[in-house]
Amino acid sequence: MKINKYPQKEIWPELVKRPVIKREQLTELIAGIFNEVDKNGDQALIDFNKKFDKAEIKNIKVSEEEIEISENLISQELKFAIQQAKENITKFHASQISEIQKIETTKGVVCWRENRAIEKVGIYIPGGTAPLFSTVLMLAIPAQLAGCKEIILCTPPDKNGNINPAILYTAKLCGVTKIFKIGGAQAIAAMTLGTESIPNVYKIFGPGNQYVVAAKEFAQKYNVAIDMPAGPSEVLVIADEQSIPEYCAADLLSQAEHGSDSQVIFISIDLKILEETIKEIVKQIKELPRNEFAQQSLKNSHFILLKSIDEALEFSNLYAPEHLILALKDFEKYITKIQNAGSVFLGNYSCESAGDYASGTNHTLPTNGFAKNYSGVSLDSFAKKITFQNLSQEGLQNLGKTIEIMAEAEGLFAHKNAVSIRLK
Repeated sequence: MKINKYPQKEIWPELVKRPVIKREQLTELIAGIFNEVDKNGDQALIDFNKKFDKAEIKNIKVSEEEIEISENLISQELKFAIQQAKENITKFHASQISEIQKIETTKGVVCWRENRAIEKVGIYIPGGTAPLFSTVLMLAIPAQLAGCKEIILCTPPDKNGNINPAILYTAKLCGVTKIFKIGGAQAIAAMTLGTESIPNVYKIFGPGNQYVVAAKEFAQKYNVAIDMPAGPSEVLVIADEQSIPEYCAADLLSQAEHGSDSQVIFISIDLKILEETIKEIVKQIKELPRNEFAQQSLKNSHFILLKSIDEALEFSNLYAPEHLILALKDFEKYITKIQNAGSVFLGNYSCESAGDYASGTNHTLPTNGFAKNYSGVSLDSFAKKITFQNLSQEGLQNLGKTIEIMAEAEGLFAHKNAVSIRLK
């Protein structure tokens, strides 16, 4: 871990840099996978399962029987936890449903906007060492609330050709319409292009490794939208003298364990809190099953001592973290100064894990500085906004002259005539 005491602002741009992922030949590899899926459809996916996941599967679609069996393979305790999380996430996202507001801009001219669900969406759920069934909740719930007709889920199988039962149980609970045993860039290619089994979708959601991220970017060449540019997970914690080092260390490690390319930033205005938090990290990391990932992540991470909370927030806004934790006594007075962040956690008891699982907010968030210009996933992510206008005869008479003058000034006389012919 890198420790910086009162760094000059001239070097801040260096401190906010993320770990660089080597991407040589990555685009070429992704293009090859898309080409293979385009040519050979399901058979390409079957071959990729064998090649990348060591799974020999003849049918990539998860059967109804497999989904039913999954319910008996997880504990009642976990089912209850998933259901409680679902209730909170549903409650928060349902509050985002907006009413139609009709506005009369000029007498006789009425304008409004309505939502329409994206009809077909694809959800990618990582498997492997961390099967993220919580991400099923975060993506399928708002998709269902928005009214998406088809919710397609792809996730990699294990070497026996099975999907983690918690993923299957959660998918059924949240209204996913079809589930497929396919992971990696090839899953993104399948949802983009469509195969004999997998429908092509209009927008793709979900996190993944560098291959999945690159494939999502590549999918946009085929006019398929994606949720946001994504990258490794990250957290920035700001602490004052009232912070609890034990808690701060736990929050930092909760993100560090995601992967070796994750990054954590700790900023304190108190040297004692900074030093005690570092000691706590050294102590707690020994107890973590995924401590190898966390150790690697900490090599990319920064522990910074600054003079004031205002200065810390200035640094945070430059960094634009995926997760921001204000481990401060008087956090309320700093909320308005937060400009760039994916999701914010206030006070000593608002651990980042709450947002990851069950508080209700969405955990699919912009990373790699994209919080400067992207929002996290919400109900709006699954809908399009269509504007409407209705002009009465009186409305056109009131507005017509304005339109004619502007159209003529632009040299667009057919535009002008569309008004003039009506006014006559």
